[in-house]
Amino acid sequence: MTRVLVVEDDPQLVRALVINLRARRYGVDAAPDGATALRLAAARRPDVVLLDLGLPDMDGVDVIRTLRGWTRAPVIVLSARQASAEKVAALDAGADDYVTKPFSMDELLARLRAAVRRTEDAPAAPEPVLVETAHFRIDLLAKKVLRDGRDVRLTPTEWHLLEILVTNPGRLITQRHLLHEVWGVTQANKSNYLRVYMAQLRRKLENDPAHPRYLITEPGMGYRFEA
Repeated sequence: MTRVLVVEDDPQLVRALVINLRARRYGVDAAPDGATALRLAAARRPDVVLLDLGLPDMDGVDVIRTLRGWTRAPVIVLSARQASAEKVAALDAGADDYVTKPFSMDELLARLRAAVRRTEDAPAAPEPVLVETAHFRIDLLAKKVLRDGRDVRLTPTEWHLLEILVTNPGRLITQRHLLHEVWGVTQANKSNYLRVYMAQLRRKLENDPAHPRYLITEPGMGYRFEA
């Protein structure tokens, strides 16, 4: 049974989440504040955490940072905070996904299922050697990309970006993280760099670059690779 920890101080929302999750055979624990959440997480070892940021005793971002000190369980943020900076802070702290309130229960459950699948499908090795899709194949060891049996020439910058995304399949990687990793600290605000290079990658890899299937943009937050 997949165990979910719900961290939320709104009793009505907690009740709705618990009812919906238990109806789908999830094990559920609930915490009304950060301190209780951390105690329950240590004792019950949840498979997924649903976390509100506006907790009565501490900010949810601090809860994420503490959890990331010892667990890789997916954290899905549920928050009324809609500013890009708030989303980026949570994702940079280690959250795996961000759902803005009010949200559709069906959408939340779909994101929860996706988070569980990514955890279950994670390879035992630290990184995959080959990444294959219906349209292209990436050999991370040889640093080569094939599309329709032909070599795809990537610049070092394009390769670095692609490597970060494909070794974190399904996970949202923030703009700030990508800029820091690829261009360094001094270029951490140059989001236009990302747009240009992601457009180039899509032209080389996607069947329809204007409607990408694999290299997905999360507006105002970052990018994710969907296999």
